[in-house]
Amino acid sequence: QVQLVESGGGLVQAGGSLRLSCAASDTSVYAMGWFRQAPGKEREFVAAISWSGGITYYADSVKGRFTISRGYAKNTVYLQMNSLKPEDTAVYYCAAGRRATTRAEYDYWGQGTQVTVSS
Repeated sequence: QVQLVESGGGLVQAGGSLRLSCAASDTSVYAMGWFRQAPGKEREFVAAISWSGGITYYADSVKGRFTISRGYAKNTVYLQMNSLKPEDTAVYYCAAGRRATTRAEYDYWGQGTQVTVSS
């Protein structure tokens, strides 16, 4: 069973930045994605990256503000979040699977990390 460990969440003012990290417990290389869920809302896609790092996908709501990337250790992925807005407030989940997709069709999920953006 692969475990995903997220870190980097926290409280930030609107317009600020945060970087989320996600590390997989094994050395296999997976396609990875980030999803988020705000209170009272369904989980939604944020960004995804292929196993090679050559293909990325973004939700329209974060395009131009968020950047997903892979670390030197290919089992690590980052989500750089700039120009944060209060509507970005949510629990952010890391996911890993066989292919990058905007759908929640990943095999493994992290426990989530809280991101709160104050106005």
